[in-house]
Amino acid sequence: MESFTSGSSVPTTGVPTPAVQPNSDPEALRERVTAFIDHQVVPKETQLDAGGSAAAAVSAELKAAARAAGLWALPLPAALGGQGLPFADYARLAEAEGASDHGPAVLGSASLLDVRMLQQHATDPIRETYLTRLVSGELRAAYAMTEPDTPGTDPAMTTTRATARPDGSWTVTGRKWFVSGGADADLITVLARTDGTAANRAGLSLLLIPTDAPGVRIVREVPILGVGGQWEIALDEVHVPAAHLIGERGGALRIAGERLQLGRTLRCLRWLGQAERAFRLMCDRARIRTQATGRLADRQLVQQHVFESLLAIRSARPLVHKAVALIDAGHDARIEAGLAKVAAARTLQQVADSAIQVYGAAGLGPDTALPGLLRTGRMARILDGPDELHIEAVARRVLR
Repeated sequence: MESFTSGSSVPTTGVPTPAVQPNSDPEALRERVTAFIDHQVVPKETQLDAGGSAAAAVSAELKAAARAAGLWALPLPAALGGQGLPFADYARLAEAEGASDHGPAVLGSASLLDVRMLQQHATDPIRETYLTRLVSGELRAAYAMTEPDTPGTDPAMTTTRATARPDGSWTVTGRKWFVSGGADADLITVLARTDGTAANRAGLSLLLIPTDAPGVRIVREVPILGVGGQWEIALDEVHVPAAHLIGERGGALRIAGERLQLGRTLRCLRWLGQAERAFRLMCDRARIRTQATGRLADRQLVQQHVFESLLAIRSARPLVHKAVALIDAGHDARIEAGLAKVAAARTLQQVADSAIQVYGAAGLGPDTALPGLLRTGRMARILDGPDELHIEAVARRVLR
């Protein structure tokens, strides 16, 4: 599963996007992103979480505000309507942007993985038809890899089948789940078997499927720890044109590997931003909450929560940025990305849990973001590969 898709459609005209200047102060830009998330996005999270037409209207307003503030599509290619911020520079902003689950969509960076994948591997007709519309926010994309009845850690077990037709097009049949934003997506990239049988890793391909194609069906929303946002979809003999094959036939796992390495690192950055948010909430609560014996901040066990949380954040951050540096330089970052993924996921869960403990009963209810942050931290240790998968993979590479 991937956690980030483009947000709701918004008008792409009438609201200019001031370009980020090449010599912009990175810290000043980060402060602008932080202020936008804190003062405009966070106050409207409840409305955005509710979904439906009201949420879509709020999302559209925030996206227009992001454009007016010059913060739209910061890491996306300038030639396609983004602002062309290099990945290493964007990584400094991704924590601040990701402090809210809605940040990447509202600021127009949620389509980064899809845009990069299509820019590098799609056919010319696909690039010409979809790329600028993805960058503008007119279209939304999702990624469908895992299936209900096969282990998500082993894509070779994929059972969704794409059968070649005489004219070079495909007929796709199968079922996918944990498709983020699947009900709202305009395009879905689907992993399907085009050759061979189960356990044949060379027989898998990626196809880009418009969700309005006949045979694409939403089966159900899949609540995660009580909250929606993930979907199960069925593909019932969906006809897919030949030009919609992404990359070479049978080359899906190489492309998916590139995408997952970058995607996991992006999510780590955003999890760090959410851990930092939980940490700030905890510290604020400890400072202002008083009891008959004094402030919570003066209690040693509360101080231990603060210390352990800060230690976790500051230990995880260098691991994540090491992976960023390697990916940005075009090097193999599988070890570093694996370390970062486990560390960042554990950190978010730990810090959110400590913050709830310091808050007490108020931390369990709807008046703070903490329940959602804890839920994200727990999900993070399973989605995009469980901790155990990354631990084993990193250890094997190190021992070799």
